[in-house]
Amino acid sequence: MALSAPAVAQTSDASAAKIYGRTPAESSPPRWPQPVRAANGAPNILIVMTDDVGFGASSTFGGPIPTPTFDALAQAGLRYNQFNTTAICSPTRASLLTGRDPQAVGMGYVANWATGYDGYNSVIPKSAGTMAQILKENGYNTAMIGKGHVTPEWEMSRAGPFDRWPTGLGFEYFYGFLGADSSMAEPNLVENTAHVQAPADPAYHLEHDLADHAIRWIDEQHAAAPDKPFLLYYATGTAHAPNQPPADWMARFRGKFDAGWDAMRAETVARQKRLGVIPQGTDDAPRPDTLPRWDSLTADQKRLYARYMEAYAASLAYADAQIGRVIQRLRDNGEIDNTLIIYIQGDNGASAEGSFDGKLFEQSALSGVKENPDYALAHIDDIGTRHAYNLIPGGWGWALNAPFPWAKRYGSHFGGTRNGMVMSWPRHIQDPGGLRSQFHHVSDIMPTVLEAAGVKAPEILDGVPQKPITGISMGYSFAAKDAPSHRTTQVFAMAQNLSVYKDGWVAATAPMVTPWERTPPPPVPIDQRVWQLYDTRSDFSEAHDLAAANPQKLAALKDLFWAEAATAGILPIHGSEGGQKGRPDHNAGRVLFTYHGPIGPIPESAAPGLVGHSFTIRAQVSVPADGGQGVIAVHGGRFGGYSLFLDKGRPSFTYNLTPAHTSRIAGTAPLTAGRHDIGLRFVMDQEAPTSGATATLLVDGKEVARGRIDRTFALVVSHTEDFEVGQDSISPVDPAYDVASGHFTGTIERVDISLP
Repeated sequence: MALSAPAVAQTSDASAAKIYGRTPAESSPPRWPQPVRAANGAPNILIVMTDDVGFGASSTFGGPIPTPTFDALAQAGLRYNQFNTTAICSPTRASLLTGRDPQAVGMGYVANWATGYDGYNSVIPKSAGTMAQILKENGYNTAMIGKGHVTPEWEMSRAGPFDRWPTGLGFEYFYGFLGADSSMAEPNLVENTAHVQAPADPAYHLEHDLADHAIRWIDEQHAAAPDKPFLLYYATGTAHAPNQPPADWMARFRGKFDAGWDAMRAETVARQKRLGVIPQGTDDAPRPDTLPRWDSLTADQKRLYARYMEAYAASLAYADAQIGRVIQRLRDNGEIDNTLIIYIQGDNGASAEGSFDGKLFEQSALSGVKENPDYALAHIDDIGTRHAYNLIPGGWGWALNAPFPWAKRYGSHFGGTRNGMVMSWPRHIQDPGGLRSQFHHVSDIMPTVLEAAGVKAPEILDGVPQKPITGISMGYSFAAKDAPSHRTTQVFAMAQNLSVYKDGWVAATAPMVTPWERTPPPPVPIDQRVWQLYDTRSDFSEAHDLAAANPQKLAALKDLFWAEAATAGILPIHGSEGGQKGRPDHNAGRVLFTYHGPIGPIPESAAPGLVGHSFTIRAQVSVPADGGQGVIAVHGGRFGGYSLFLDKGRPSFTYNLTPAHTSRIAGTAPLTAGRHDIGLRFVMDQEAPTSGATATLLVDGKEVARGRIDRTFALVVSHTEDFEVGQDSISPVDPAYDVASGHFTGTIERVDISLP
């Protein structure tokens, strides 16, 4: 064994025969059942994973963003410069937790855009037990803090099941959010299996809150059982959109990126060589032809785009500082020397989804609307605050993935899959500050952890035979700097971008579409895709395509890809668009939704499905003498949704496609005290997503307001906020109220929402 690991976990002998007679004297001595205990000296495990962070982002790997916590761990431990993820969120997380390729556990794409094929349905099978389940059964306490994004969307409501919530995947405690991303100021939080509300504090920040909860859990666990080891999986929301750092952190980066993405990438590659995290002879990968050069932009574009990057950098730096607080607590309580820390900087490469201009609101893409750069420029000071859900322009994503080509979603190239990673384990890693260049995959984390803990992966877990674990422990690399990679093969497939690695060679499909296309090109049939060939033993950055020079090698690797794809659950190769039809749905065929009194929150998958449909809302309410105030029925929040509410007694309806595309109608007079029937009739021009519509407000059967909705939702109402009755508890759809004043001040007897 390469690691200096503890002995195996300790169990009591339950098989010894017992005799129970009529009296204690005639019976075996009393013997209490004993819990399983971890092996003597078993380490604590802290796994940190940030979000949407490229290889060339952090200072630890030559990037422009200071990450002193990451730096300090690297100085005490080891940096890995050939560590790979899956190119997108959910698959990386599922692979990390299960030690298997993502499609082998049903997570071939993000959980919110799953399709019905076995490798892509987002349902982690019970035959793929997680490291948390295994360690919990072997004497560990387990907790998960932060981003989940591995729960099927149709299982996120109070109807459950809860098997694939974090607490069902082996974590005894969970605090964070279940979905793809979250506002830092107004998050949709879950504690274990209950929704909880963030404090109403203008200074609140999710990353600080996550660190507080992690520290509190460590303290309580240590106080209760100081000799019992723990697994803490800490997954930040940063640096996924929205980038909303505290204002003082934002100010630290003002003007730092005015030179643009071309200069930033060149400076990063030079620093990477000086630090030795890439080989000295590495060539920067070719620049995408479709990416605008910084010097071709207008002054206003440069000012706007630089501000987006300032928010991104400040967010990552702030998150690193909060991670530092958690690690400091381990120093303070004396546990740091017996803690294996694995800090993975990003679940995929940095995102280029912001395309040319970035996005003031990430929701614009989901709503199918194009943002007006003039509007964004007029709201430039909202970037980084709770009033924007900003996403960096794709040029920054490309630069943050230096020296590799492409970005998040591109499973074909290292810009999507290569992430910086550091491991620190005092007294076990004897080469502090060292660099390891063995090729590894995120599925290798689980076997590494189990080996360190002295735990053998079970063949049967909770009565279910287990799939083979395909991850390979990295423990051998701790003491053997120059050891050959134990992982010799890895297949990648993400968003129809395909590649296979074999002994340093990579065959990869050329992207069908780049992030910078004014008009996306037509899809290319799989048999007509162009494949590229790289020898990464001498071409670390995939800068030189050898396909034309070595067609035999390319052909052999393509054959290997299809063979590996068949066994890894990757087939069929397909896009996710439209693949959600027919997925499990508690509301399938339902046309009437009835709610009594305040209700919420109900996630999109269990809420009335209004996208592409006409609908009516009828509410029977009683209001006080001032006409009442607050929400009757709402779905969504500040960055997208609809709300039927009373504004100083006046019935009102707001349809918020994005904050830049909002429609509002309202009655002219407040309601009189007493019982009223408030209605909304929403009639689509066509029964199809994005169609225009006419909204009519009624009070006691009489029309009080009417208005046009030029465009309706394209895919979802809100990917972050839920449906509620009588309250809008996360962020307001309409600025006429806030969370506190959104509580309905009268009585809601009944709300009916009906579809045709």
